[in-house]
Amino acid sequence: MARAFAKISFTPDVQAVQAEMGSRMAYRAAELGEAEAVALSTFEQTFIAERDSFYQATVSQSGWPYVQHRGGPVGFLKVLDERTIGYADFSGNRQYISVGNLRSDDRVSLLLMDYPGRQRLKIWGRARAVDERREPELLAKLEPADFRATVERGIVIRVEAFDWNCPKYITPREVEALLVQARQQPVAVARQAPAVLGNGALPLTISGIRQLTPRIRAYELRHAHSDPLPTYRAGAHIRVPIALPDGSVTSRTYSLTDAPDHRDCYRIAVLRVDDGEGGSPALHNGWQIGTRLNIDAPDNYFSLHDDDRPALLIAGGIGITPIKAMAEELTTRGVDFQLHYAGRTPQEMAFVEDLRRHIPAQSRFYFSQAQNPSRLDVSALLANASADTVIYVCGPTRLIDSVRQTARQLGIADERVQFESFI
Repeated sequence: MARAFAKISFTPDVQAVQAEMGSRMAYRAAELGEAEAVALSTFEQTFIAERDSFYQATVSQSGWPYVQHRGGPVGFLKVLDERTIGYADFSGNRQYISVGNLRSDDRVSLLLMDYPGRQRLKIWGRARAVDERREPELLAKLEPADFRATVERGIVIRVEAFDWNCPKYITPREVEALLVQARQQPVAVARQAPAVLGNGALPLTISGIRQLTPRIRAYELRHAHSDPLPTYRAGAHIRVPIALPDGSVTSRTYSLTDAPDHRDCYRIAVLRVDDGEGGSPALHNGWQIGTRLNIDAPDNYFSLHDDDRPALLIAGGIGITPIKAMAEELTTRGVDFQLHYAGRTPQEMAFVEDLRRHIPAQSRFYFSQAQNPSRLDVSALLANASADTVIYVCGPTRLIDSVRQTARQLGIADERVQFESFI
């Protein structure tokens, strides 16, 4: 979380409510020190360029906020440089409320949504209108190509702060998600799967699907009758039923990827392994928006400690799934931790950008097959850990074995090393 965002948003009243609700400690670190130099990275710039709409709030002379939807062709909101964005303002219903508000108060707040991808970017800035008579060249940069709507003016925004929201409570647009999934479905369809999979007491419906990487897909599961879901602790997993191509039903265990701070849905991430036993390809091919499952309540053999001892989180590949939930819970509790995440390339690793945005100070990444490869030094990590640090590792067997063997060589007690294997 950026300091510029915290300094704008965390007013004394906001801080008071955070203290009352128990989240003050987790957010206080974001306010410390001088505000960083605000600059939109390549990731933010690409996200902005892919939008075809956004929501914009201005402040009226009476102090009331005014929120307006702005839409156009993909890319109509343009990045002029790493601190400046702008758009062509098309002729509308001629109320001119937003433009009028900017004459007395140039502050704006933008919310950019990606519903299928369950992402949202918040931007704070100071806006001004661009007139064709005074700045024709600048206005020309804002005009979309081959778009026939009448342009009345341009709006240029100097970015003061930005922040990414977590994906919770963003419901994917079902039509778009279904279209994405339909394109990825094989042409040949096996025997018809049962209308409801599984025999557990907990009825769930798949309400969201998100492609995290070319081989990893995230699934959101909600109670079929909108009831509260059973609670769980970070490190928990659920066992889900999967219909195989031959018509039989098997089951697989997947970790819950989110901190247990709400009860409206469960989220898992599934790596497709085509040369395995067939469970993950069948899940990828068979699960759709609306698929019904009956499962048992979450179970946990990889529990996070509940005291204030620091934590060292180590993840390899898809082993990031329970580790991500642990990092989120530790952040909420204000417990000191470090997260070290190793994989082949950033493009093949789930949640890299989420972790970079939300816990940049605690996260370190290692890419063995990137252009500038880097490798996780288990010995150095464990040697530098304090005597009370609890170590959690999840990933391939070779990574777990390396951590456990190194810990024993350094005299670290076995009970301080918790592990869960992902092949």
